[in-house]
Amino acid sequence: MLKVIRGVTIYKTEKWWLAVLLLEAFGRRQVATYLWNSRGGVWKRRRKFVVSSRGLWWRISEAVKNLLSEL
Repeated sequence: MLKVIRGVTIYKTEKWWLAVLLLEAFGRRQVATYLWNSRGGVWKRRRKFVVSSRGLWWRISEAVKNLLSEL
């Protein structure tokens, strides 16, 4: 079972909601991004991306930082 410890909304529109959550699952903490879509007033999860360690986050953030210069 997932327990939400804290969350931050990145953006929310009538149809889309993106948030970053600090979760606890099976005694372990993880950070996850969630993307929900609203249809007929009902929010459903469309995407989930979990970062389970600082090492993984470091590798992801370095790759993103390197690619941002090309925007």
